[in-house]
Amino acid sequence: MIIADFFKASDNKLKGFSVSGHSMTAESGFDICCASVSSAVMLTANLVTDAFKEDANVKVSDNEIKLKLGKDAEGTGDKLVLGLLEHLYFIGEQFPGAVKVSVIEIDG
Repeated sequence: MIIADFFKASDNKLKGFSVSGHSMTAESGFDICCASVSSAVMLTANLVTDAFKEDANVKVSDNEIKLKLGKDAEGTGDKLVLGLLEHLYFIGEQFPGAVKVSVIEIDG
C-alpha cells in the first residue's frame, strides 16, 4: 500500500507531505497506480522547489519522498501540496485499497 501523509498546521495550511510504499496492483514496471502516484509527487516537488522557488526541504530515499515547506514559503507551496492531496484521493478512489491518504495536524 502507498501511504501518503500530509501535514497541516493550526492555520489550516499544508506544510508538507511524506509518501512511501508500493501499491502492489501489478508487477514492477507495469503498476499504473504506482506510476501515477510517483509522477504526481515528483511533479509537485519540482513545481514547489524549481518552478515556484518556494522555501522547501525535499528528501528522497529508496522508497520514500518527504517535502517540508520552510518558514519563508510564500503560499504557493501549500496550494500545490493541496493539489497533490486532492489528486492522490482521486487515485485512491480508482485503486481501492492501494493508496491511503491521511491529513495529520501538527504544531506550527
